Amino acid sequence: MPPKSNNRRRPTQDRAKATREDILDAAAALFGERGITDTSTNRIAAAAGVSIGTVYRYFPDRATIVEELLTRIQNNIERRFTERVHDLSHTPVQQLVSGVLAAIVDEMVTDVPLVRALIAGLNFYSSGMPELEVRLRLLVKMQIIQTLGPGDDDEYDVLTITIISACFGIVLRTAVLEDRRVRDEVIATTARLVAAFADTEIQARATG
Repeated sequence: MPPKSNNRRRPTQDRAKATREDILDAAAALFGERGITDTSTNRIAAAAGVSIGTVYRYFPDRATIVEELLTRIQNNIERRFTERVHDLSHTPVQQLVSGVLAAIVDEMVTDVPLVRALIAGLNFYSSGMPELEVRLRLLVKMQIIQTLGPGDDDEYDVLTITIISACFGIVLRTAVLEDRRVRDEVIATTARLVAAFADTEIQARATG
């Protein structure tokens, strides 16, 4: 089941915001160390140096903490994506795909233990990832149009879905690799494969 939404009022004072972030940081560290199912809210409270009542003041249950951590990852990925591909207009598709992949992977490898815990303890496609996919589709399609120019909308949708699917597949495999050289090679190889697919589609459209 998808995590419950947190309908509680978010803190407005700096100290309250800091406490909330401390709880999230403690939970992320414990999830990475022990896994999600073996981490209780009591243990999170102890690691954050707060009472269990303080934890429940901001998060009604553990599922909400997981949801908040996923949201934080999503926001950071989108920020990295926007920063990295913003200047990739009118560039080769391979460079665009490489930028998209790198933006997502670079964020997820900042906390490999947490990513491992999320992959092991959650079904990504019932835990907030569809929202990220929809957001990324819009960004990627805009970049494709800027890169390739006006074209068939259905074909661009197919290319967008192909790139996003490659992104999620490569993330699940490379986000847990500690060797940066191997990650870079996998990203580069995937970018070449997607670019070759895109070139074939473009040529078929030109001659069709």
